[in-house]
Amino acid sequence: MDGDVIIGALFSVHHQPSAEKVADRKCGEVREQYGIQRVEAMFHTLDRINSDPNLLPNITLGCEIRDSCWHSSVALEQSIEFIRDSLISIRDDTEGSKWCIEGAPSSQPPPNKKPIAGVIGPGSSSVAIQVQNLLQLFNIPQIAYSATSIDLSDKTLFKYFLRVVPSDTLQARALLDIVKRYNWTYVSAVHTEGNYGESGMEAFKELTSQEGLCIAHSDKIYSNAGEKHFDRLLRKLRERLPKARVVVCFCEGMTVRGLLMAMRRLGVAGEFLLIGRFVSECFPKSCRFLALGVLAWRWRDAEKQMARYCGDCHTAQPLSAHS
Repeated sequence: MDGDVIIGALFSVHHQPSAEKVADRKCGEVREQYGIQRVEAMFHTLDRINSDPNLLPNITLGCEIRDSCWHSSVALEQSIEFIRDSLISIRDDTEGSKWCIEGAPSSQPPPNKKPIAGVIGPGSSSVAIQVQNLLQLFNIPQIAYSATSIDLSDKTLFKYFLRVVPSDTLQARALLDIVKRYNWTYVSAVHTEGNYGESGMEAFKELTSQEGLCIAHSDKIYSNAGEKHFDRLLRKLRERLPKARVVVCFCEGMTVRGLLMAMRRLGVAGEFLLIGRFVSECFPKSCRFLALGVLAWRWRDAEKQMARYCGDCHTAQPLSAHS
């Protein structure tokens, strides 16, 4: 989408590569709800902005959207394409280099070559960190919409990174509040392998130690792990039954999906109560009945959350609770 100012975007239009296809960087199936909807939302937002003469008079916004596939290597590869035009622009400004258009030298860049003003996304914290390490080398700002890792709050390391969501410190506090509210003092814990899950679970464990709560078993797993790995994880959790029936999850959506599918394969629906911040994409149609063993939560009011940012957004509103 062309415009006077080009904004880059990294959306996970496809699922991340499976464990067997990581080396080939071959992405998975299309993510209609999580990926396509975000692409359409960006087009719609830019159309609304460009059609309003009071917002940016005589200036139009354009975009260049690329697929991150929720994977670091794919996102980095796409980010290099983002900064390619910026690199050429910097070189031309400092060295007076000439462009070559259709085999002929030119002092002007091609009309479709414009530097990226900034990048929106990607969604994953681990991927966002990798992308930020690259973008900040070229002073390109990055705004994330769902990367919530605590580590990204460190401005000495990520000085060109901004986000529109609070960090995982508040999610860890919300999970602890739920556990305390129902007087669950002996729980298991699972987190997604990577920065998001590890830093978030570390914050949760620190809070539980201060409150005197016990974690029966703690484990981690990759979101793109195979079925046998999820089955093995579920068997480990079953060893702590019936005392540790509650499982606190600091997990990405696809990790929860993998756990639900494993429950279906092993026929253990209803044996666990998963607690975490999940999205509807976590629940495949074939496993919707398993969601009765899930307690999910969301921020109470998104607009107030954005206005206050960190005022009272530690308050969690359960969507459903079935024990």
